[in-house]
This record gives sequence, structure tokens and C-alpha cells, in this order.
Amino acid sequence: AQRESRISEEIIVDAYGPEEQAMGWYYYLEDKLHFPFTATCVAERAISPLHKGDEVEILGMAPEEECQHEMFVMMRWERLGLAVPLSQVRPIAEAGNDTNEAVEDWHYWVAQGHTL
Repeated sequence: AQRESRISEEIIVDAYGPEEQAMGWYYYLEDKLHFPFTATCVAERAISPLHKGDEVEILGMAPEEECQHEMFVMMRWERLGLAVPLSQVRPIAEAGNDTNEAVEDWHYWVAQGHTL
């Protein structure tokens, strides 16, 4: 219940429609996630090269325009980095409480069947 009230009262509180919800999530995650952090791939996705169990370094949020319909984070990949879905990765324990809580908030919201 605490997670649900945080989502409704802090993250998407004034959001009308998916675009504003996306921005609410984007700024919340940008504020709460402490980069860089190491994460593990927990689910395979057709749009991502990650395999379950892969460990990756997460460097920051993907550009805002990439996060209109789903939250993406940048992982270290060749020279430029690569955007992967935040729902695909989970921080390892040392990432810190804020980071873990914010990622779990997003995973929870997605698991409830919400989309942007």
C-alpha cells in the first residue's frame, strides 16, 4: 500500500494522460536512481541484447524522447552506450536503498499491467 500511495501521490500525482505520466516517472527515476549502478538482467526482451543473468553497468536515464512509452536506462555498450528497458534489469544489492526502491516501484507498476 505504501508503494501504491507513493506512485499515486508522488510520481503521477498531477498527470493527465500517458505523456504526463511518462514525464512523472522519468523525473522521479532520474531523481532517485544513483548512477552508475550494476544491475542484473531479469527478463529477456526481443528489443534488447541482454540475456537473463547478464550483469551490466547502468550509466543513466536514456534521453527523454526514448521514454515516452516505457522507461529506458543507458548501459555501457561499445562507445555510445545502449538504451535498455528498465523493466528488464534489477540493481544488485549494493546499489543503495533509493535506487532499489525506485526500480521496484517501476517493476511493480509494469507488473500491474500499466503502460504509458
